[in-house]
Amino acid sequence: MKFKQLLISLISIFFINNIVAQVLPEIKNEKSFSIGNTITIRSKVLNEDRILNIYLPLNYSKDSSKTYPVIYLLDGSKDEDFIHISGLVQFGSFSWINMIPETIVVGIANIDRKRDFTFQSNVKEHKKQFPTAGKSKKFIQFIGSELQPFIKNHYKVNSEKTLIGQSLGGLLATEILFKNPDLFNNYIIVSPSLWWGNESLLKFDPKAYSDQKTIYIAVGKEGKIMEREAKDIYQKLESLNRPNTKLYFQFLENQDHGDALHLAVYHAFEKVFMSKE
Repeated sequence: MKFKQLLISLISIFFINNIVAQVLPEIKNEKSFSIGNTITIRSKVLNEDRILNIYLPLNYSKDSSKTYPVIYLLDGSKDEDFIHISGLVQFGSFSWINMIPETIVVGIANIDRKRDFTFQSNVKEHKKQFPTAGKSKKFIQFIGSELQPFIKNHYKVNSEKTLIGQSLGGLLATEILFKNPDLFNNYIIVSPSLWWGNESLLKFDPKAYSDQKTIYIAVGKEGKIMEREAKDIYQKLESLNRPNTKLYFQFLENQDHGDALHLAVYHAFEKVFMSKE
């Protein structure tokens, strides 16, 4: 009896497998999928090659007269934030979402973010822990004198430029806002590492600017120091009471330092770009 049941089971399995094999679809074609292009440029300022990841809107055409705003993304490597931020840009620019205009994304891939995103610090512990740090001035020069002109020359862009930075990238974005504000129209600053240099940037007097700016600052549940510093930078900017500035702050209580950026950028797009309509 047991042998008969076993035989029936084996025959059933054979027929089931045979049926499955017959109904599975045949692969007709397979090709790679890409959300952008990767290019390498030579920077004379930095004296090194730099990799850029570029996302172009679906209907982008060099032959069209249409021009596009540009988002410059720090930590823009393909294994950092380029893919998920470009995905947000694509989603937000769908006509049925209409949260953000069709936009080019320029992801700046890292070589040494501790070097590029930090200014000179007199804190001994910083010098010891981060021996290459303190070269942000040169990196900012690279952005202003080489990268932005390169993008303007090679792509159909308009004058609207946005900078996104988180953590040390948020520190750099804050430094650019304070010292070279005219480089960008919009600043999205998330979880900025303002502890660098004993919070010296919080004591810096921001340079004035004449154009309209939109600034979004966010922080997750990241400890008292990070949370206070983000709120301090917001209050410092708020106290300037500049009429040509739209300023936003958001505390993301359910996010931490690792996952705050994605949700923060989504909220930032709602405020930064929809406020311009």
